[in-house]
Amino acid sequence: MDIKAEIDPRMLRYVRLSLEHAEKTKADYVVIDMDTYGGVLTDAKEIVDLIMDFKKPVWVFINSDAASAGALISIACDSIYMSPGASIGAATVVEGDGKAAPDKYQSYMRSIMRSTAEENHRDPRIAEGMVDERVVIDSVKQAGKVITFTTNEAIKYGYCEAKVNSIEEILKRNAIENYEIEYFRLSASEKIIAFFLNPFISGLLILCILGGIYFEFQAPGTLFPIGAALVALLLYLVPYYLNGLAQYWEIITLFVGILLLLAEIFIIPGFGVTGVAGITLTLVSLILIMLNNDFFNFEFVPLGDIIKATFAAVGGLAGGTLLLFFGGAKLTQTKAFKKIALTDTHESAKGYSVNTASKELIGQTGVAHTVLRPSGKVLIAGDVHDAFTRGEYIQKGEAIEVIGTEGVTLKVKGVSA
Repeated sequence: MDIKAEIDPRMLRYVRLSLEHAEKTKADYVVIDMDTYGGVLTDAKEIVDLIMDFKKPVWVFINSDAASAGALISIACDSIYMSPGASIGAATVVEGDGKAAPDKYQSYMRSIMRSTAEENHRDPRIAEGMVDERVVIDSVKQAGKVITFTTNEAIKYGYCEAKVNSIEEILKRNAIENYEIEYFRLSASEKIIAFFLNPFISGLLILCILGGIYFEFQAPGTLFPIGAALVALLLYLVPYYLNGLAQYWEIITLFVGILLLLAEIFIIPGFGVTGVAGITLTLVSLILIMLNNDFFNFEFVPLGDIIKATFAAVGGLAGGTLLLFFGGAKLTQTKAFKKIALTDTHESAKGYSVNTASKELIGQTGVAHTVLRPSGKVLIAGDVHDAFTRGEYIQKGEAIEVIGTEGVTLKVKGVSA
C-alpha cells in the first residue's frame, strides 16, 4: 500500500482498509511504499496502532522521505528499507504555520516515538532525538538539532535494514520466491468517501443543506431542493461517521440544532433563545464532526485542524445565508425554476379574471386568526383570509389593518389597541 500523501483522516481510512484487505486475502507480508512529510499526529498514532496490532510482518520501503508522522509510522513497522538518497526523521510536532507546537505535544510525540522504537528493538534515544532538539547522543547527535538520517546513517544506527531500489529487491533479500504482489487500491465508493472528507467540500455541502431547506419552504412540494439537501446531508455525515470522526452525540446535536432553527423560523415568533441555541448547536456540531476530538477534549487536536473545520462550518453557514438573501430572487428567473413553478402572467386582455373582493378590504380592520410570521390567516367580519405582514410578527388575536393586497392575499399591519 502507498503512504504518499499527508497523514490525515483519509490516509487513516486507507491504511485501515488496506490492512483489513490484507487480512481477508491472507497476505503473507504487507509492504508500505512510503513518501510523506507527515501530517496529523492523532491519525498517525492510530495508524501506528493498526500496524503494531497486525499479525503478519509489515515492512516499509522509504522511497524518498519519511518525515515527522511518516518517521513514526516507519518505526512501527517490523523492518525498514530505504532507497538511495532517502531520509527518515525530523519528527518535531509543528502547527499550521510551521512553528514548533507547545511542549505538551512534543512530550506526547517523544513518548510515542520512544515506546514504538522499544517495541521493535530500536534505540529509543534516537527516536526521541528525532523529536527533541535538546536530546544529546554521543557520536550521533548534538543539542540544537533534531535527527534526520540518510539511508547510510539509518543503516549504521539500526533504523534501516538495507539500501534497496525496489520492493522486488526487498523480497529477494528475504528469500521470498514464487510470490504475487497485490497493490491495494481504493474502490470507487471509497474514493468518493475520501473526497468528501475534505473540509472545503464539507463547507460546500453545508451550503447545499441550508439552501435546499430554504428553497423547499419557498416552493413547498417541489421536492427537488429538499432532496438535494438530504443528499448533501448524507454526503456530509456518512464519510465522517465511517471514518470514526462523527460520533452519535455529535450527529444528534446537529439534528437538534436544525430542529431548533426550524422551530424558530416557522413556529416561534421573533428571534430569541431558540434561534441562538439552534445556530450554536448546529455550528458546534458541524465543527466537532470534522475533528478527531475525544468529546470536548482537544488536547491532541492540531490547531490547524480546528481552524480549517471552523472556517468550513462558518463559511458554509455564511454562504447559505447569503444564498438565501441574494439567491432567492434570482432563483425565480432560472429555467429550472420555470419548469416547476407557474411564472406566466394571466392578463385580463387574454380573458383571465381576478377576484377583486380582496381589494375592497383595504382599510378594514380585524384580528390575527393565526400567528403571522410573516404569513398566516386573519379574521375580518367573520371571514378568514390569507394574509402576510411587511416582515413583523403578529401574535394570534392581535388587531390588524389591511393596507394592501397581492393577488388574493391581504397585506396587513399590526394595530395598536
